[in-house]
Amino acid sequence: MESNSTWRYSTGRSFFEVIIHEPDVLRGLSGICIGFERGNWRCERFSEYIFNYLPEFALNWQERQNFSDKTAVELLRRASKIIYQTEKYQKRGEFGELILLAVLEELFNTIPAIAKIYYKSSVNDTVKGFDAVHVVVADDTLELWLGEVKFYCDIKKAIYDVVKELEIHSGNGYLRNEFAFISNKIDKSWDHSEDLLKLLDPNTSLDEVFDRTCIPVLLTYDSSTTREYENLKEKYREIIEAEIRKYNDTFLKSNLPKDLKIHLILLPLKSKVELVERLQKRLEAWQSI
Repeated sequence: MESNSTWRYSTGRSFFEVIIHEPDVLRGLSGICIGFERGNWRCERFSEYIFNYLPEFALNWQERQNFSDKTAVELLRRASKIIYQTEKYQKRGEFGELILLAVLEELFNTIPAIAKIYYKSSVNDTVKGFDAVHVVVADDTLELWLGEVKFYCDIKKAIYDVVKELEIHSGNGYLRNEFAFISNKIDKSWDHSEDLLKLLDPNTSLDEVFDRTCIPVLLTYDSSTTREYENLKEKYREIIEAEIRKYNDTFLKSNLPKDLKIHLILLPLKSKVELVERLQKRLEAWQSI
């Protein structure tokens, strides 16, 4: 498998604390958290860490290949300006999509196929369609990972809204239109472009596509458990695991597409509002360089 990045700083250790990770043929589950440090929720450290993924999120493949000591600052500034420039940032979803990218790479070794946000027609537009387009290469087989994310405070609303979206996005017509969009944006010099283009070709049966497709669904929510505790010791892990499994049960009882592989990823937060404020400060700092 190719390296996901030649420029992103990495310690070799995953940032996310994995509470549950249960891959499944049809319905998988992962429960993760960002952890604590000296009695405090790691909100500030997480906001710093997640910006390591900004170039993959906002720049196209060719631009990312041009990263060097001389170009890094300019490219990062360009990437930050693409995200959005508005004071109504608490209602934006781009940070959720950025977190989704990081989670997919860390937990599943995915490789971004295109940076959809790069193709916005204006800076404050929202990008329609799937929130992430990644691939996984395993045993010379290419899998397509089409991600959905709801960066919410309320888990019940997150589940309700994403289930409605999954129903729409799994329709044949919608998928064909999305595949056409993706195919038009794939850089032909990318190592996996030929295999992905074949998979997305209109002449390829959707049955074959579904056999090689996973829909990772990331839902965030404000958790009273995460708010109450201040470390990752056994008691917290026990209670947060029970909470995650409860919400997974609610998700599984919803009207999910029967023939699509879906992997639910739950990320309980102490405060989504606080996290967005920290992320916004970092974004504005980069935009002002």
